Amino acid sequence: MMDSVTGLIAGAAGGGAQANEGVEEGGGVRRRAPPIEMKLVPLEGSDVTLNSDITALMLQQHVNRRKAAVYLTLTGLLIFTTAFLLGYVAFRGMCHLCRSEPDNIPLSDALGDDRQPEEVVLYMAELREMLKKYLKEERIENTLRRVSRESHPPGSSEGNAIAREILQNLQNLGMDHTWTDSHYATLQFPSRTHRNTLWLVDSEGAELEEISLDSEGYCAYSATGTATGGLVYVNYGRREDFDQLRVMGVSLNGSIAMVRVGGGVSFAEKVWLAQEAGHVGVLIYPDPADVPQDPRRLGLHSNAVISEHVHLGSGDPFTPGFPSFNHTQFPSTQSSGLPIIPAQPISANVAAKLLSQLSGAVCPRGWQGRLPYVQCVLGPGFSGVGVRQLKMAVYNSMKPVLLNNIFASIEGKVEPDHYIIIGAQRDAWGPGAVKSGVGTALLMELARTFSNMVENGFSPRRSLLFVSWDGGEFGNVGATEWLEGYLTMLHLKAVAYFSLDQAILGDDVLSVYSSPLLSHLIEGAIKQVEHPKHTGQSILSLVQRQGGWRNIVKPLYLNSGAYSFTAFGGVPAMQLHFTEDARSYPFVNTQLDSVGRLQELLQGRLGSVGRAVGELVGLMVLKLAHDHILPLDVSCYSSSAQQLSSTLSQHAAQLQSRGLSPQWVFSARGDYSRAAKNLLEAIKNSDTQDEKLARLYNTRIIRVEYYFLSQYVSVVETPFRHVFLGRGDHTMSSLADHLNQLRLEPHRFDEARFRKQLALFTWTLQGAANALSGDVWNIDNPL
Repeated sequence: MMDSVTGLIAGAAGGGAQANEGVEEGGGVRRRAPPIEMKLVPLEGSDVTLNSDITALMLQQHVNRRKAAVYLTLTGLLIFTTAFLLGYVAFRGMCHLCRSEPDNIPLSDALGDDRQPEEVVLYMAELREMLKKYLKEERIENTLRRVSRESHPPGSSEGNAIAREILQNLQNLGMDHTWTDSHYATLQFPSRTHRNTLWLVDSEGAELEEISLDSEGYCAYSATGTATGGLVYVNYGRREDFDQLRVMGVSLNGSIAMVRVGGGVSFAEKVWLAQEAGHVGVLIYPDPADVPQDPRRLGLHSNAVISEHVHLGSGDPFTPGFPSFNHTQFPSTQSSGLPIIPAQPISANVAAKLLSQLSGAVCPRGWQGRLPYVQCVLGPGFSGVGVRQLKMAVYNSMKPVLLNNIFASIEGKVEPDHYIIIGAQRDAWGPGAVKSGVGTALLMELARTFSNMVENGFSPRRSLLFVSWDGGEFGNVGATEWLEGYLTMLHLKAVAYFSLDQAILGDDVLSVYSSPLLSHLIEGAIKQVEHPKHTGQSILSLVQRQGGWRNIVKPLYLNSGAYSFTAFGGVPAMQLHFTEDARSYPFVNTQLDSVGRLQELLQGRLGSVGRAVGELVGLMVLKLAHDHILPLDVSCYSSSAQQLSSTLSQHAAQLQSRGLSPQWVFSARGDYSRAAKNLLEAIKNSDTQDEKLARLYNTRIIRVEYYFLSQYVSVVETPFRHVFLGRGDHTMSSLADHLNQLRLEPHRFDEARFRKQLALFTWTLQGAANALSGDVWNIDNPL
């Protein structure tokens, strides 16, 4: 039996509906008036005898008068009834609950055993008002405080307690289904017996000085062991940074890289690129230029470290491409994204101590950080007497952990097998107010809100799925393992995924990381939501000052909670972030990520920002759950393919001189553009109220994202198979980068590799075009 625990959401027991909130205006059921019963009562007091002719005549006259009264009464009743019916019909045409429009949702309500149910419809506008009415700021704050009281990593007692509470509260909401999905995953934690360490050593390897490190800071999935070498400052550790060092002739082989946090690349990407460049180890630190470091002004203290995993991928790295059930029964496999060199986070103080002793070439312009008393030089040598090097030791240990994902669903009434998924990470190394608390609080509040809406008239066409993921700190392990377990069916059923992770990092600027298929949804949503910091103004009104809504939409990034759904699973996904315009929230992935600090940054507006995010996501979910035809932009990838076609055209002469032709890419792009245009035209000219026809169109639309997962690469070796958003030689970005080498460094251009890249991309694009066309006889292949 499940332990009895205090609910995350006050008042959730008994279905979650609030008794004092009543029924949504205009959302009730019109009840029939009881039938009017008429009785004709006989006249009393007639003392007559049938033997008297006079008396008989008088009685006949009296009866005639009575008949006349009855006839008059019936005639009046008929006139009244006719007038009532005419008035009802005229009034019914004006009633907003009685009109028949394509934007309505049918709703049936049982009126009792002896009466037939009446069909009631709700407008989208009424559903929007319902959503806004039931979202509660205080509930978001209360849940956030509960789940962010202390550290709750996967497998911990606190983490398990929170999981039980979430499951209990979802069950109390009266969802159609609640369940858990469990996986055994291999996670990496700091060793309990050996501390990760740094030393300065002499040329013989003798230890000269130990440099103390934060015992709680580490990089999950780092290689373990020791590494010794010179130290080279490599800025953010981006590809262009390593290219610049190579051009400058700086020796990287056999050295340890010093990298600063940020630059638009994750820890995993920094370590991967350093490994490719020949480094034997990586140290990662927060520079004051990127991460505020004044505790008096809401910044890190100079001894704080930022921890993050370094697996270049997602999910359990020891079961790549397939789910982590009891994998002791299966052959041992290892992700190609696991680093083979050690990595360790360090504080700004440790970085300043090391960088201040470096000698070598002066840093390129723009590489100078704000570490005190540090002149920016690259290394790899140390100044002073004698040859010195740096030695690092990492002793992290692997551990199998049972992860528990928690699910709840509201079934759709027309297309129940099509899901709109809303999810959030639950675990955190520290208190995790931003890292996991915000997402969990929003998830629970949206689940409660939609449950209340269903009780008060909302009838979604498609199913809503609410998920609390475990193992997010280690690379979205819980979510990815679920994707791997159900990959063969999700492209047929999952309409879209919305990640609530790290949605509140400030209250100024909204950023949207999205699959192109979903990007148009944000325009409609931001028109209708008030900006949390500017009362009376919509988010759109402020976004327009920044150049329009398209400027806030950005590509999905590797470490986001939404990336795996699209790049691995072929499901359109989106993640939102509110951030600060002037300063960043510096405490993510630290032990200082608390509700108090987040509330201080927001100046007490945590509830209002949470409500704004909840409304934005809720409105987009409503749109997807309500419309007859799914509002996904199937033509969006035509413009992406067009960009590649333009790049290929610019290099046409050079390619032709090598016997290469981009013609097949042009043909595939044209076929896809025509297929998308024809589908949209067919939908426009069809009766979309026809449920069978609408379902046929929706089935084709749902699969579009999946079409761009390359079928020609291995899911185990190349998990992110999406040709536009994935990673690997099969992608458009890799093809374009290689093409640029033809102009910049022609000696590094690999013709055989380029031919393969061109083929992989072309075949995938052509396959997507063929699939989008529908039946095989609709495919346009002219002779």
